[in-house]
Amino acid sequence: MLKKSNLILVTLGISLFAFVPNCKKGAATATLASDAASRVYVAPGEKDEVYAFLSGGFSGQMSVYGIPSARLFKIIPVFSVFPENGYGFDEETKDMLKTTHGYVPWDDSHHVEASMTDGKQDGRWVFLNANNTPRLARIDLKSFETKEILEIPNTAGNHASPFATENTEYLMAATRFSVPIPQASVAVDSFSKGGFKGTISMVKVDKNTGRLSIELQVLVPGFDYDLSRCGKKKSHDWCFFSSYNSEQAHKMLEVGASKKDKDFILAFNWVRAKECKDQGKAYNFGGEYVNNFREENKPAVSTKLSGVKMLNPKDCPGMMYYMPTPKSPHGTDVDSTGEYIVGGGKLASVIPVHSFSKMIEVKDKKEHHSTEIEGIPVLKYESTLAGEVQKPCLGPLHTEFDGQGYAYTSCFVSSEVVKWKLGTWEVVQHLPAYYSVGHLSIVGGSSTEPYGKYLIAMNKITKDRYLPVGMELPQSAQLYDISSGKAELLSDFPTVGEPHYSQMIPAKLLMDKTAKLYPLEENKHPYATKNENEARIVRLGSTIHIYMTAIRSHFKPDIIEARTGETLYFHVTNLEQDYDIPHGFAIGGAPNMTNLLIMPGETRTFKWVAPKPGVYPFYCTDFCSALHQEMQQYIRVSP
Repeated sequence: MLKKSNLILVTLGISLFAFVPNCKKGAATATLASDAASRVYVAPGEKDEVYAFLSGGFSGQMSVYGIPSARLFKIIPVFSVFPENGYGFDEETKDMLKTTHGYVPWDDSHHVEASMTDGKQDGRWVFLNANNTPRLARIDLKSFETKEILEIPNTAGNHASPFATENTEYLMAATRFSVPIPQASVAVDSFSKGGFKGTISMVKVDKNTGRLSIELQVLVPGFDYDLSRCGKKKSHDWCFFSSYNSEQAHKMLEVGASKKDKDFILAFNWVRAKECKDQGKAYNFGGEYVNNFREENKPAVSTKLSGVKMLNPKDCPGMMYYMPTPKSPHGTDVDSTGEYIVGGGKLASVIPVHSFSKMIEVKDKKEHHSTEIEGIPVLKYESTLAGEVQKPCLGPLHTEFDGQGYAYTSCFVSSEVVKWKLGTWEVVQHLPAYYSVGHLSIVGGSSTEPYGKYLIAMNKITKDRYLPVGMELPQSAQLYDISSGKAELLSDFPTVGEPHYSQMIPAKLLMDKTAKLYPLEENKHPYATKNENEARIVRLGSTIHIYMTAIRSHFKPDIIEARTGETLYFHVTNLEQDYDIPHGFAIGGAPNMTNLLIMPGETRTFKWVAPKPGVYPFYCTDFCSALHQEMQQYIRVSP
């Protein structure tokens, strides 16, 4: 016998199935390209056309692939510890994972956003959200390293982030799990009585340094804010947030949050919000949070902050409007012209497209308002509607654009991507995906000038796509060529973690800007040792600082003497000034500390408390020369 929740989904599937067109009679179906192998093959010594930055989902990291080869180049550690290179363990990076909850060595990373200038990708930074413990991270695309993490207070479930305004003036972040604000122990059933709230956070990005700060938070009704996308060109001043559970259900949300025919897209004028703040309409509000920043080749500094400016929508008319949209929307996406706002109703039988121009025309006309929610006018559905894509698929989620007048929407239930025409709303092609596609990504597809050519569908279930490896199967992505009139499948490839979203950036924007080493003369680390003559051991009571150098193929100092219980800090500077010559450092049996990888010209610190008496080896873990095996020495621990 089916459970009630499963029965609802089956019934939904049956009812929606009638809306799915017969592909043989209508739109074309994407097939595997006959020359797919040659189109994804990148010959030895040649380079890929595109970088793809994929979120890691439950891994908490970001992975970097080359497209079209789908080769994995790098995992960038962000919100989770990374034993491969020591991120989150060593003295330089452990403070990157500090929060007001303490040291949090894991998170759930969903969405990647590339920095933009005039709505175009500029190759400076990519940003990543942490969903579990609300945070935003900034990754420098010169070094491909995490440079800053900012915690977001007065929120829970930082899912609708970190979506950027057209010139990366701000990153937007919104509450997925509505909670009491400020936090308090209240009955959960007070949710349905308005006792839970959400916030929209405007995180300012310094245009020169990229440093992050909270400009403003806006208190909003307690719905679940799911995804966001900011406007472009004519809609530059606005950002749009999907929301579900307008029912404010607090039990069995798969039933309780699926009752209404429509939920909302929140239209938010961030320029107006800034005006109201500058006019003194925002008030001081509590909330503790931390900002973790690592300057190049220096230890991270964690700063605890307190208090934000909070704005109530009723105190800032013209700032926010709700646009009804069907049903339980996941994505909200804005096309490259800034005119069309596309909803992705998970339970909808259509893909709704809202018109920015219509919204502006009617937003302050009472006859186009159906009601008001906590000071936010609710516009009538028909008043902002540009059109509906009829009978597209089952479970539409997220849309990207190719800049040629076409949109592509991922469909979870029917496991496909549908291509449709902006303006006519006609489905022109079905792109099968295996299985259950979530988000998708087009090169530059969220910018004002998409580069097109490639589309990646990120799939949630793989089942029979790869060799079985036990119960846990890899997530997968599929690569399509969309450069001609008909999209074609090129390949699929397993991915790291569970990618939710990706940003693809043309290689030409990045490859000539990437750093190859840290110049020793610019190393400002407080414990740097820039030549072997400066290598030394400094004792301060029961603490020992070892100013160590590493170069092919030895360490200096080499023999270390310590006593049980003493704390040793190995400050290791890699003296190499050649590209791609890192050194590793590890101590046999060291607890609570992993391997370090130290880049050319970099200084990193390994903390070790001397255990019971004995002789303990340390060695280089990264093969660096013909005498790599000889790059080893000993620590003698005496009673």
